[in-house]
Amino acid sequence: MSGDPFSLAGKTILITGASSGIGREVAVSCAKRGATAVISGRNRERLDETLKALDAGGHRAYAADLTELEQIHALADASGPIDGLFFSAGIALIAPFRMINQEHVRKLMRIDFEAPILLTQRLLKQRQIRDGGSIVFNTALAARTAPQGTAIYAAAKAGLTAAARSLALEVARARIRVTCLQLGYVRTALLDGLAKSGMNVTELANLAPLGMGEPLDVANAAIFLLSDASRWVSRTELTADGGLILRMP
Repeated sequence: MSGDPFSLAGKTILITGASSGIGREVAVSCAKRGATAVISGRNRERLDETLKALDAGGHRAYAADLTELEQIHALADASGPIDGLFFSAGIALIAPFRMINQEHVRKLMRIDFEAPILLTQRLLKQRQIRDGGSIVFNTALAARTAPQGTAIYAAAKAGLTAAARSLALEVARARIRVTCLQLGYVRTALLDGLAKSGMNVTELANLAPLGMGEPLDVANAAIFLLSDASRWVSRTELTADGGLILRMP
């Protein structure tokens, strides 16, 4: 461990969903802390914008659609050995339970649950996560609170949380840590999309004593979980929600 336990110098971190929002901010913050960032996203143009925003250091970008197994495998194989993994790729869709359908269920599960599980599996199978590494799943407060209209989204995030706890036991021998970053409302394009679909995001965010979060708030929490500062933290969730869980109906 270096003198600064929060340093990522010498570490290679893979970040999915890095073409915008939280993923982009995590990638930028990791690079500032000395990491070599391997970034992924579906939009090549926006991914290249993220790459240009990173501090110099041999960073790499791979465009990939993580709903396709072949592209999941290609991304894992191209990443090379890594020390950390942060999942930001995901979607949020809301619908009353009586109006959900098979497409709604499959889309959310494929992107929010299946994709991170299968990418992690491939990396572990190929022995590409170094001993002492860190796997961080980006989940959501909905996994605990399940607000109205979020049944399948909440189920996907809750399933990911449960899978992470089991995985943590399997990789502990290699001192690999597995945690979930459980988020409240963060100011991103995804949140704007929820607002347009009818969710009163502002009212819900105002329930948090510290208000709505920013991508940088998430990135700072991610740095802790990815760095050696969290070397004794695993099989748990770090809630970053501005205190919202205390007042969520």
